[in-house]
Amino acid sequence: MHVLRWRLIGIWIAIGMASGAWAQKTLNWEEAKVQFEGSNPTLLAARIGVQESRAEEITAYLRPNPELTFVFDQLTPFTNNPYRPFTFFEPVVLGDYLIERRHKRSLRLESAKEATTVAASQLEDEERNLLFELRGAFVQVLQQKAVVAIARESLQYYDRVLQVSRDQLQAGDISPIDLDRLELQRVQFETDLQTAIVALRTAKIQLLMLLNDHTSADRFDVIGPFEFREILTPLEEFRQLALQNRPDLAAAVQSVEMAKTNYRLAVANGSTDPVVGVDFGRDPPIDAYMGLSVNIPLRIFDRNQGEKARTKLDISRNQQLVDGARAQVLNDVDSAYAALQGNLILLRPYKTRYLQQAGRVRDAISYAYQHGGASLLDFLEAQQDYRGIQLSYVNLVGAYLASASQMNLAVGREVIP
Repeated sequence: MHVLRWRLIGIWIAIGMASGAWAQKTLNWEEAKVQFEGSNPTLLAARIGVQESRAEEITAYLRPNPELTFVFDQLTPFTNNPYRPFTFFEPVVLGDYLIERRHKRSLRLESAKEATTVAASQLEDEERNLLFELRGAFVQVLQQKAVVAIARESLQYYDRVLQVSRDQLQAGDISPIDLDRLELQRVQFETDLQTAIVALRTAKIQLLMLLNDHTSADRFDVIGPFEFREILTPLEEFRQLALQNRPDLAAAVQSVEMAKTNYRLAVANGSTDPVVGVDFGRDPPIDAYMGLSVNIPLRIFDRNQGEKARTKLDISRNQQLVDGARAQVLNDVDSAYAALQGNLILLRPYKTRYLQQAGRVRDAISYAYQHGGASLLDFLEAQQDYRGIQLSYVNLVGAYLASASQMNLAVGREVIP
């Protein structure tokens, strides 16, 4: 009995582990976004780039290293008395240190910190674009799920009609050739369903790649609303939000400030930095001595003229890039808003009329065909029209969600959930 009990326990444990291994993984949008931010390799690599920029701040603020020189002079191995080469030996120790003027060190640190600020804004911009790609893949999975549902519902509906038609054949109400034509038409419904299943699997694989998730597509799913909503926010408000939130525009503005700092650093680098030295030695007649020196480079020819000119031009270049970035932001918002409104104009009549009308027509023609009031051609056309209307609506909702994601990308944050 004890052996049997332990065997049963082992079986239940094995079943539990197997069910855990094959459990379905389902994510909503917020969960997908959290996983993406913690596991996407491209995003993680970009974050390391910001850390590298912060490390460069340490290098920028380092002081110059002093130099220490040892000199052993007055060695006389070639005199008449080669066995006493250290008779006039004179050791000298020299120390030199470069004194940086015009706040070069502080300016280097300021430039490095501004470079880190720009890198952080560029990281936000890369994350913005990657989230847009993620949202597109997420919406694509939802859209393909809706297409699969339509294809499956159409096939099930058609199978019910086929069953009724087989009963009619037994009763002698339709001819065998009509039933054959109906059964042959089922191939199209099967093809639509299999095509939709493959497209759904492909969309899941794309989303899993962005999440850096190795879960099998068969055990992965997403949930979320696949519908449209009216946009009540006016265009001008979207534009103002974009100008405030777009990280690429912020990076362009920050680049102007960094260029101004780099120009001040170039001017400072054109100044003379003296080298102060001290030396200690021993001269046999006077024993020991100490000396001081100041080395002042004469900046006659090289006064850093080229770097001064380049950094000054770089200020103007970055100012022009700010104007271009601002124009691009407004263009992105206007384009996304126009796409949103266009999709809404098309979606409204589908929601209020076309979907219900297509369903009513299909049911009415199917009923009429089964009772001899409609032809086979009318019945097949009604089926095609219904499926076409349903797919058009799903594709329009997908286009709306894509344009909503485009608006979020244009504004720089999620304004349309």
